[in-house]
Amino acid sequence: MKAYPILIAPTRTGFSAYVPDLPGCVATGRTLDIVKHRMAKAIEMHLAAMREDGDEIPEPSRLELVEVR
Repeated sequence: MKAYPILIAPTRTGFSAYVPDLPGCVATGRTLDIVKHRMAKAIEMHLAAMREDGDEIPEPSRLELVEVR
């Protein structure tokens, strides 16, 4: 099992999320729980389509956080 980092941002109606390692893989939802659930499904579908098309599956990026003042 692979774990891809996702970026989640608040919107006027809830949240949106995307996967930097998988261009075009996005999800939205009214709550954080909904957007996370939808993002997991979107990643599964995106990877399945890539496999079906014979595309190389990228390794997940390493996530680093930088603390600033």
